[in-house]
Amino acid sequence: MTAFRGTYTVLITPMTADGKSVDVPALKKLVNWQIEEGIHGLIPLGSTGEFLSLTPEERQLVIETCVSTAAKRVPVLIGTGAEWTDECVRLSREAQTLGADGVMIIPPFYSTPTDDELFEHYRKVGEAIDIPIMVYNNPATANVDLKPELVARLSRIDACQYIKESTLEVTRVRDIIELCGDRMTVFAGILGYESFWLGAQGWVAVCSNLIPKMSARLFELVADERNQPEALALYRKMLPLVRWVGGHRYVAASKDGLGMMGLPVGQPRAPRLPLPSADAQQLRVELDRLGLLGSIG
Repeated sequence: MTAFRGTYTVLITPMTADGKSVDVPALKKLVNWQIEEGIHGLIPLGSTGEFLSLTPEERQLVIETCVSTAAKRVPVLIGTGAEWTDECVRLSREAQTLGADGVMIIPPFYSTPTDDELFEHYRKVGEAIDIPIMVYNNPATANVDLKPELVARLSRIDACQYIKESTLEVTRVRDIIELCGDRMTVFAGILGYESFWLGAQGWVAVCSNLIPKMSARLFELVADERNQPEALALYRKMLPLVRWVGGHRYVAASKDGLGMMGLPVGQPRAPRLPLPSADAQQLRVELDRLGLLGSIG
């Protein structure tokens, strides 16, 4: 299997205008557009994909649609995080059966498991599937922090080959690489540009829902070409939009932004609210600055 590397979009889930169903034609269009724009991989059913707000049938539909539409042009990893280990195993097996190239697993997010409990959780999932696991460290949402020492322990599980590191401590990238060597490949979750320079081999990005070409190019400029001046200039150009889809509005802003760009994808499901009108106007200004309004044909 080819190693995962590059910028991977943690995809939004398009909804119909009434919010009651997954918009399959819009999802197909989004996947095709992402790949045409040069994205290196796709991750449906992460937090940005509102995975906790979908029915089991909708989850399957999203997986089937993304896998079949991508058609092996880029890797597709599926978010399979769950509070109960057995459910995480079930979801991960389902993803493998439906053709996923890997799974991304956030720790159980309510029970605040101990390090030993986390190790057993990932071990049991890893032994149940034959595709790689991307461990997902996001203390702000999971209520536990997978510190580098624990990551090194997890890297001894054969399936745990990747980590999405979503803290604002960029030195985590350095420490994970030092402790794990080639047993664990680091993907940034937030600080893409900064993490690349410390050896991260990928970025699981929210902003690439809107700017896949720029997001993929940023990785290439740093990791492949080591072109610091051009990479920094591109990063500064992207940064206002990166900030727009950060924080609490990441789902709403991503969905509104795609609509402004010409691909209506509905609104977030409750309890999330649509982007306030004043914010939407400012987002439109930012997209206009980048020449993106109406850019998706």
